[in-house]
Amino acid sequence: MKKVFLQGLTIIVLFFLTWFLLSQIDWYTIFKIKKVTDKTEEKLGDLFWNILQKTEKENKNTFVINVIDSIVNKICLANKIDREIIKIHIINKDEINAFALPNGHLLVYSGLILSSENQEELSGVICHEIAHIELNHIMKKLIKEVGLTALISMTAGNNGTEIIKQTVKLLSSSAFDRSLEKAADIKAIDYLVKSKINPQPFANFLYALAEKENESDKYFAWISSHPESKERGKYITEYSKTITIKYEPILSLNTWDKLKEKLLE
Repeated sequence: MKKVFLQGLTIIVLFFLTWFLLSQIDWYTIFKIKKVTDKTEEKLGDLFWNILQKTEKENKNTFVINVIDSIVNKICLANKIDREIIKIHIINKDEINAFALPNGHLLVYSGLILSSENQEELSGVICHEIAHIELNHIMKKLIKEVGLTALISMTAGNNGTEIIKQTVKLLSSSAFDRSLEKAADIKAIDYLVKSKINPQPFANFLYALAEKENESDKYFAWISSHPESKERGKYITEYSKTITIKYEPILSLNTWDKLKEKLLE
């Protein structure tokens, strides 16, 4: 009887303790911040992209756009990602780079496409960047390094163009935390597998970048924002070994070759 009484008393104490702790949380503020962050992200995405449009040359070739869209569409469909969220921009630039802006803007440089040995390598990088978007890494990074108040101030037009440019540069050339990078890598592999795309070429791409790191400045862009390429390639390879699935190409070899031809015109 005494044991039952003590168990009942423990349950009651735990109940009121939990209730007390939950009551101390300012849920209104938390949800208000979330709402503000979502609204700010949308405005920041448009603001940053408008700045980049003035300095970068976007590829408007219908064939190029359709081919990259077919890769993104396949990845989104297979992984139940809202395709409308991902806004692809193909930039004519020799740098090997791809990066995401707030509100789902994803920039892919022609240099990255041309340097990819095959469509699987390119798909791996695209999956990695989509993972950053889906896991909300872009806003986490900006809030940590710039601050929510400063970001909101940007959307209100209270910051100069130069400050906004530096913030955009932070996203295009500055590394995420190691934990976020690994999370994006693992998520990218899941995306690839569900899309029936072999993830091993993505690891090979990282190995190749690590070897070419000191050869040319154009290789530095994606390496600088995604460091430890060799180590990442290793754990992607190990992770991929546990997966058994029949992979299928999204593009025909002819389409892949023609894509590169169009980018060189």
